[in-house]
Amino acid sequence: MRSRFAPDSRLVRRMLVTILLLGLLYAAFVAALIAAGVGAAVAAVALAAVLVTLHLMSDRLVLSAMGAREVTPEQEPELHALVDRLCALADLPKPRVAISPAAEPNAFAAGHTSRNAALCVTQGLLDRLDQRELEGVLAHEVSHLAHRDVALSTAVSVFSTVAGLLSGLALFLGLGGRRRALVPLGLLAALASGVVYLISLVLTRALSRYRELAADRGGALLTQRPSALASALGKIDAAAADGPRVTNALMFAGQRLPDLLDTHPPIPRRQEQLRWLATELGS
Repeated sequence: MRSRFAPDSRLVRRMLVTILLLGLLYAAFVAALIAAGVGAAVAAVALAAVLVTLHLMSDRLVLSAMGAREVTPEQEPELHALVDRLCALADLPKPRVAISPAAEPNAFAAGHTSRNAALCVTQGLLDRLDQRELEGVLAHEVSHLAHRDVALSTAVSVFSTVAGLLSGLALFLGLGGRRRALVPLGLLAALASGVVYLISLVLTRALSRYRELAADRGGALLTQRPSALASALGKIDAAAADGPRVTNALMFAGQRLPDLLDTHPPIPRRQEQLRWLATELGS
């Protein structure tokens, strides 16, 4: 069965530009730390440790943080049937299916390969949405998997994690044993780490907002029902007024933050795109 997910050239360009800028930023940062006295071997070990941890445990860490449990087709036949249908339409391997007991309506995809991919929904989402709306949200998450958005989020987060780790190591190792220079150089390392983190945060959040719009488009095209996803967004936005949103770029609905730091576009912006798409599809 041919996938309905068409290549998104704009998404690919934004991904490449963001990764290039982050690569240059962190290369300069690591070079500065090495020049200050942190050995190249230490930097390489730190990078390898973070990469291995994220590769082996990223999906389990995210699911564990949400208190999610995997469910079988026998336990949740309707949920599995929706995922089966969407994966067949998208011509994608079926991910593991999990449910979090959180009352907040939300969903996310975890894992950065087809072997460890998981799709999780919260109990709050299941309680509030009808079947068509739930299918729209699941299609959005399947779109993330199809575009390898989870792998991208993991990749761009590696650099900021390593930057913070190397800054801490610089302090711990005394920057090559030069104890008299430890305090000023340590402060400079901490300052550089903060600047690098802030710049990377702005870059990655900008990419995240575009990825969410791309996933909305992909999911709506997969189901051919943009209005169902728009309706789900409305219900989720209304429920969010009762409490804070979960802070996670992989979540279906993000938190309300200043525009530069928000992981998701405003819901009215997402609904506007879906209404335009519904007009194009005549649905």
